[in-house]
Amino acid sequence: MAQSHWQLQEAKNHFSRVVDRALAGEPQHVTRRGREVVVVVAADEFRRLKQGERRHAPGFIEHLLAIPRDDAAFERGELALRETDL
Repeated sequence: MAQSHWQLQEAKNHFSRVVDRALAGEPQHVTRRGREVVVVVAADEFRRLKQGERRHAPGFIEHLLAIPRDDAAFERGELALRETDL
């Protein structure tokens, strides 16, 4: 089984191998100080993921329709007009 988790320094030293494995369809996880910080994936896979993200994002109309409606009456606050020099 091929390695898919790399420490940052190791990923730098073997970057060609990291890229080759990502191109082969296996995401490569890179850690820094023990925490996963990035995942290297092929550009085609990245574009596919971004496209799917856009497809599921609501459009402007859906966004407006999702605003809660409250048809209750409300009182308007008093507005003080300011003086202007023309």
